[in-house]
Parts: sequence; C-alpha cells; structure tokens
Amino acid sequence: MSSTPAMQSALEQMKSLAAQAGASSAARRVDTTVGQGGFADALQSSLERINHLQQTSKASSRAFQAGQPGVSLNDVMVDMQKASVAFEMGTQVRNRMVSAYKEVMNMQV
Repeated sequence: MSSTPAMQSALEQMKSLAAQAGASSAARRVDTTVGQGGFADALQSSLERINHLQQTSKASSRAFQAGQPGVSLNDVMVDMQKASVAFEMGTQVRNRMVSAYKEVMNMQV
C-alpha cells in the first residue's frame, strides 16, 4: 500500500505538531500567584491564542481560495481543525466557569 507525497507530508506535520505539543506542555508552567493577575493573565492569553488560531485559519483559507502558491489543502484543513478545537475548548471552559460562579453565588453564607 503506497501513500501519496501529500499524505506523507500531512503525517510528518502531525508528528511534528505532536512533538511540539509534548515539549511545550512539559516546559510550560502556569503562574497561579494571587495579586499578580495569574488567572486573569492565563485567561487573557488563552483567549488571544484562540483568536490568533481563528485568524490564521481564515487567512490560510482565503489564500487557498485565491490560489496562492505554497498553500495546500492539508495545511488549510489542519489550521481549521486547530481553530475549531481551540474554540470548542474555550466554550467548555466558559461554561464550566459560569456553572462554578452560579454555584458559588447560590451558597449560603
């Protein structure tokens, strides 16, 4: 069973992204100190990252539709999936935060 060069390229890109994700998550530490905006900064940076992924996805999609050389369908689809997953994660985090807020507000003091 032979695979096309495009499939090999997509597979190599997925392996590369997996390696990057593993390295960055191991090296990343979240600052949770109170008074220095630890949680607020983390939330803000997450929202900025989601926005950046969505903008990148739109830009690559437009470039592919315009027929710009060097933009492959594989790259566009990967960018779109990254943006979709990031947005879904952001939505789930928001839903859990709202739920936790309502629970705290309903507590009797």
